[in-house]
Amino acid sequence: MIKSFVVILKNKRKEALTDDLLNMHVKYVKQLYKEGVLKLCGPFTDNDGALMIFNCHTNEDVQHFLANDPFIKEKYYGTYEVTEFIEANDENNWLLDIPQTQKT
Repeated sequence: MIKSFVVILKNKRKEALTDDLLNMHVKYVKQLYKEGVLKLCGPFTDNDGALMIFNCHTNEDVQHFLANDPFIKEKYYGTYEVTEFIEANDENNWLLDIPQTQKT
């Protein structure tokens, strides 16, 4: 089953960004997007972090894709957090019928 994961990238080392690193990262995320693994990504407007949303089977899959991202390999982002979330959509009735939205 495909699950949704949000990744928050933190501790950006702005001085480490080069044109080559940026181009390698963009090439990599384009490939992940093309494969359907990466749903969206982008930096925060404060230029201090970024967000990535993955569609994967497991947290380990996400960790694998992150480990191969040039931004992570070159430690442009020093840390990141991965959290699984439930995407609200028509298929699941916008989460109206799941435990997280029920009063108990």
